[in-house]
Amino acid sequence: MNKEPRTMQAADAAAVSRAPENTPAIVKKIDKTTYKVHVHFSNTSTETMSDKIKRMLKKEIQQM
Repeated sequence: MNKEPRTMQAADAAAVSRAPENTPAIVKKIDKTTYKVHVHFSNTSTETMSDKIKRMLKKEIQQM
């Protein structure tokens, strides 16, 4: 896994500071149901998104 420290890009930091904390990241309406997706990122995580995706794919392949 990648051991480089994770950092937020300046544009990402600006976007986070503009959105209220309770604003969903994604809102999708299908028929009469509205899905609101909230996102949480750990500040103490050492795993990058790329590492996480690779780990999940490897696990899924092993289960086949």
